[in-house]
Amino acid sequence: MTGLFCAIISAIAFAANDTALRRGILYASVYQSIIITVPIGVPLFLIAIVAFRCWSSFSLLNLDSLLLFSSAGIIHFVFGRYFGYKTIESIGATQAGPIVQLGLLISLFTAFFILGEAITFLHIIGIALLLIGPLFILFGKQNDKYTKSGIKLNYNKGLMWGMMCAFCYGISPLLIKLALHSGDFKFTIIGGFVAYLSAMIFLIFIVLLSRVSLKEVVSINIDGIKWFTITGILGSSAQLLRFIALGFLPISIVEPIHRSSIVFRVLFGYLINRKHEIINIRVLSGIALSLVGVYLLILQLDLS
Repeated sequence: MTGLFCAIISAIAFAANDTALRRGILYASVYQSIIITVPIGVPLFLIAIVAFRCWSSFSLLNLDSLLLFSSAGIIHFVFGRYFGYKTIESIGATQAGPIVQLGLLISLFTAFFILGEAITFLHIIGIALLLIGPLFILFGKQNDKYTKSGIKLNYNKGLMWGMMCAFCYGISPLLIKLALHSGDFKFTIIGGFVAYLSAMIFLIFIVLLSRVSLKEVVSINIDGIKWFTITGILGSSAQLLRFIALGFLPISIVEPIHRSSIVFRVLFGYLINRKHEIINIRVLSGIALSLVGVYLLILQLDLS
């Protein structure tokens, strides 16, 4: 019951995270959003380690799991998050969903070509629906060029950033799965902490090595800081709950629940950002097709 509850709340928090981010990037850059949101995960997971008394689980870390957790953190929380945020900046959180869902194809590629699993008819249907979903989003290039608030959408960039995000989000869960040699949920929290800490350290190096001035990094609009802080707390909390859920339930149960966050995205987008989002029959159809495709594929994957 604990795992199921955590998985559901995680999906809702992920959707709220993207909705808050959409509002934040109206006031500040995506680069600045990463600077704020990534470090928030470190103290949050540290609090969880103290609360659940996970210290002894540090002994379960070996070199392989350490490298895998670290790689997953950098790929997901730095590169994947940046690409995902750029996707939302380009076409909005609601329309970004079906494109980012393509990350599941990375898992399929691994299952088919590396693990040697067979391709079924349902696989073909699922892949087709998963690919058709983003096409419905791209159909908006002609008619839905602006939101009601006057924001110009860039569908070509949205597709490009979304594909890059999907790749990162598709790779990172596989790395985490390989690193989780222990089924103890406390070890999954340790893994999340290592992932976030590695991402934060990597981000510090990027800032130090880049030509971006410190003044530009810290000079963020107060509204941007507010929304990015909310984004960071929601995103980190969602990740924490997802890691805990994976400690209680197989991925084959957690993943479908996690993917349902795309539905909550529409709900939160309508309630909070309706003037800054495109929500119509075309978008809802693309989301529905993508979600059906995702569930068909997950049902066929042996992820447990």
